[in-house]
Amino acid sequence: MGKVVASKNDHLSVTSSTVGAELQSICSADGISYLWNGDPRYWGGRAPNLFPFVGALRNGRAQSAQGEIVLPRHGFGRKAEFAVETENPDSVTYRLESTEETRKAYPYDFIFRVTHALKENTLTTVYRVTNPGKVDLPFCVGGHPAFHVPLVPGEQYEDYRIEFPEKETINSPQVDIEAGLIMDHKRNRLMTDGTSFRLNHILFRGDAIVMDDLRSRSVRLVSDKSGHGVQMDFEGMDYFAVWSPFADSPFVCLEPWTGTATQYSEDDVFEHKQGIRILAPGEDYQVSYTITLF
Repeated sequence: MGKVVASKNDHLSVTSSTVGAELQSICSADGISYLWNGDPRYWGGRAPNLFPFVGALRNGRAQSAQGEIVLPRHGFGRKAEFAVETENPDSVTYRLESTEETRKAYPYDFIFRVTHALKENTLTTVYRVTNPGKVDLPFCVGGHPAFHVPLVPGEQYEDYRIEFPEKETINSPQVDIEAGLIMDHKRNRLMTDGTSFRLNHILFRGDAIVMDDLRSRSVRLVSDKSGHGVQMDFEGMDYFAVWSPFADSPFVCLEPWTGTATQYSEDDVFEHKQGIRILAPGEDYQVSYTITLF
């Protein structure tokens, strides 16, 4: 089960777990529970941290400069037991290091830190990757937090919209649900020169809405009725997805990524995957996203 760590300030109360460094709850001072509760009838996750890959490899495998990589969907970080490196009243940093076991699946040395920090009504999640090894480290990272929809009684799923600060034309690549791969040669036009779309479960019958050409680096999930919702800012993360299981699930995931699942058009070399970062020995890489509640 792991250890649960509580963080708090005057505006927010947050819990997170050493398993996956995953957020377990986000509650506002006025009692609204924002983060999905992990009800397994719909989806047992809450806010997985995706490392060292986002999405699926073709047949779960890829070749790399250091040999074969064999990873489950979204990598192994989301299921791993992290150590608590630092803990303060309003923040916590988790640490995961490579082991003999991880190197069997992913033949690289790494240190992966996840920090959750509160400031007023904003929660920032920071990903920091360090390469302690002697060879280049290829990886990508991503967030997968899910939010209750609706947030308050008396609302419906369809009362909520996804809003962008800039006008967007979204041509979302289709997803091979069975394989988890991105069919980049087949796309669905979701929006043309618009700034918002309304939630509807039918949107997700083809799996996630993957956005690989957004101008915006911020989105808002907002209710037309109560005005409650969340704003997510993800500067430095080039890809974004919105997902909910096609089963009338009462939540939606907002997912900022630095890379994506394997595309149909790609080969099976790990370093060639869309969005892969290459970290030289001794270097650090850091990226973050914020969740602001209203």
